[in-house]
Amino acid sequence: MSGGLSQAGLGRMREVLDGAVARGDVPGLVALVHRRGETYVSEHGTTEVGGAAPMRRDTVFRIASMGKAITAVAAMILLEECRLRLDDPVDDLIPELAGRRVLRRIDGPIDDTVPAERSITTRDLLTFRLGLGAIMSAPGSYPIQRAIEEAGLGVGPDGPPFGTDEWIKRLGALPLVHQPGAAWMYHTSADVLGVLIARAAGRPFDEFLRERVFEPLGMRDTGFHLPAAKLGRMAESYAADPATGKLVRRESPRDGAWDRPPAFPSGGGGPSLLSTADDYLAFCRMLLAKGRYDGGRLLSRASVELMTTDHLTPEQKAGNEIFFGSGGGWGFGFGINGRREDLAAKPGRFGWSGGLGTTMSVDPAEDMVGILLTQRALDSPRPPRVFQDFWTVAYAALDD
Repeated sequence: MSGGLSQAGLGRMREVLDGAVARGDVPGLVALVHRRGETYVSEHGTTEVGGAAPMRRDTVFRIASMGKAITAVAAMILLEECRLRLDDPVDDLIPELAGRRVLRRIDGPIDDTVPAERSITTRDLLTFRLGLGAIMSAPGSYPIQRAIEEAGLGVGPDGPPFGTDEWIKRLGALPLVHQPGAAWMYHTSADVLGVLIARAAGRPFDEFLRERVFEPLGMRDTGFHLPAAKLGRMAESYAADPATGKLVRRESPRDGAWDRPPAFPSGGGGPSLLSTADDYLAFCRMLLAKGRYDGGRLLSRASVELMTTDHLTPEQKAGNEIFFGSGGGWGFGFGINGRREDLAAKPGRFGWSGGLGTTMSVDPAEDMVGILLTQRALDSPRPPRVFQDFWTVAYAALDD
């Protein structure tokens, strides 16, 4: 095919991904590589363990944290309209986060705090430097972890059973772990950013995404819920049993309710957005084209360039090597590759993965997008073998 991908390389990709299904690593998957205007898609396996329904190009997946990039794009739309500003405090729109207190130390009691040195800003949320987020230690190791769980604010793909205003109220009752801007912490900043977007826009977050992102880009199968007629296209969701390694169906509080909006439309991926390979490709192609899409322009070139720049210092990244490796960084809503460490990591490539088994990257230098959608939840922040293999064979298929 054209696009600078070899037929032999694409054949190897199919063999490698068939192998992931045959080994039982995943029940099924949809893989997509887009380069220089040409798109290659392959479907493997089934939508359920032991099921007969094959994976299809339009199968719907739970994309979880791949929604973080979408949230960042929504924020950039409001920044371009001057309804948000990067370095303005969020206090006016989110008074629940004004007057923050900060823990003296992470292992201390939650009432042993000092005042925040400054307010939280929009930039802090985009760069995940809110001062609160996922704590990468065994559950219950610290009092703040227990307080987060007791408040119903644990990080995960399924979301809380209460609405946005209650969620932010509960978050505002907790101290921060770090001073605003001091350190990168995963996830929670994106959820707060979703709240900020809704309040700045004066409409629910999910409505804003639909009107300003999904509809312009033609992402017809993307959202927090689906029409009942499309529910049969959803892939089931699985996780590995820690004791046996066997894939077991994930129970979600949204089972049976995917045809209606969730209580809390999440900017971070919990509850998860739903999407397809082609829908997410439309989003990635817009980023690859520096904000342009087939119907016009969603963002300015300057916004996309800002989003895809590493905004973190070494001190802010410290302790997050499991996410960034030795050379990666963070832009607005996704990770940025800093140097070439293996076949699948290139300087300037950006993307992120979803904890329920999905991953995406955009490589501007190669004019290339890669998307892999599976229905097996990740066991850790480290990429599973099927992710690594996909990127390896995708880059090995380059033929120019």
